[in-house]
Amino acid sequence: MVEKSAAAVQSAPSRPPVKASKTESISERIERIYDAISRRAYELFERGGRVHGLDKDHWLEAEKELFLPVQTSLEETEGEFVMRAEVPGFTASDLEVNVEPRRLTVTGKRESKQETKEGTEESSAEIFRTMELSSEANTTKVTATLKDGVLEVKIPKAEAKKTIPVNTQTA
Repeated sequence: MVEKSAAAVQSAPSRPPVKASKTESISERIERIYDAISRRAYELFERGGRVHGLDKDHWLEAEKELFLPVQTSLEETEGEFVMRAEVPGFTASDLEVNVEPRRLTVTGKRESKQETKEGTEESSAEIFRTMELSSEANTTKVTATLKDGVLEVKIPKAEAKKTIPVNTQTA
C-alpha cells in the first residue's frame, strides 16, 4: 500500500504548500536533476578543453550554477522533527514541501525579470533539498511557515504502534 504525502494543501500566503499529491515522484525529480547537472558538467568539460581529472570540479560547478545552496538544520525532539532552511528571496508560492513517512523534500523555483538599458533580463533560481527522517512521521499534521526568509517545517512523529500481549494456555 502506497502512503500519500502530507494530507493538506496549505494556501495561506505565509505558508508554503505541503502537497498531498505529486505529478512527479521524488525519484523522477532526482533523476531529472541528476541529468541536468550531468549535462552542464559535460559542457564545462568540453569548454575546458576536455582535460581529464577535473570531473568533481565540473560537477560541483554545475551544481552551483543550477541550484542555490540552502543552509538547513533538522532538530528532533521526542514528539516531532523541526527543519529550518534559509531561503531568502523566495515567497511561499515559490516553495513546495513534500513529506513522506521517512523523508522530507523542499523544492523551490523563483523567476524574475529586470529591465535594463539593453532590454529585459530574465533570471531564475532553484533549490532542492531532501532529508531522511530517523523515524516514521505523521504526514497528515505537517505545518510549514515562511518568515523573514526562513522556512520552518514541523513534522509530528507517528505514534508508536502498541502491541497487545496475548496469553496462550496449553491444556
